[in-house]
Amino acid sequence: MKWSEIFLVLGLAAVISAATSYLIAPNLPLNDQAPSTASMAIEATPSMNANVATEVRRAATLQLRGDGHYWARALVNNKASVEFMVDTGASVVALTVRDAQKLGLDPKSLDYDWDIRTAGGVVKGASVVIESIKINQVHIRNVEAMVLPEALDQSLLGMSFLRELYSYEFRGERMIIRQ
Repeated sequence: MKWSEIFLVLGLAAVISAATSYLIAPNLPLNDQAPSTASMAIEATPSMNANVATEVRRAATLQLRGDGHYWARALVNNKASVEFMVDTGASVVALTVRDAQKLGLDPKSLDYDWDIRTAGGVVKGASVVIESIKINQVHIRNVEAMVLPEALDQSLLGMSFLRELYSYEFRGERMIIRQ
């Protein structure tokens, strides 16, 4: 190898070393002492464990039933148990008159001034806000809903609830919701 080739290789190595130092240096502490590995591990451990525990704590699994729908039994407004059929095609949570009464609402005193388009046609609905819907550890507050006195045999868990979730996914005969 000639001297000119050696100098060229050494020059390239110096350029690479300088570029690497330039890219890494902004991430190093400004003082002369680097943080100890033990202190970095202690700082990182609680937040990583908290995130994992929070995600696990705030999930629920819904089962597919024989009718081909996912169903959820929910505690609504911390007082009534309501069984919802999950309906990703419903814009809002829809309540039957019976379930609205369980929540303490008086369906006769509500204003049914909303036109709601359903598979069976247009029906009148009354707008309400549900204080909370809790399914296992998933707890969503202030959920928009409609009370539908006609054409609804079952309360529906619609998008006004589902879009407040972190995620939902379908895995075979299970639907997993996460907050």
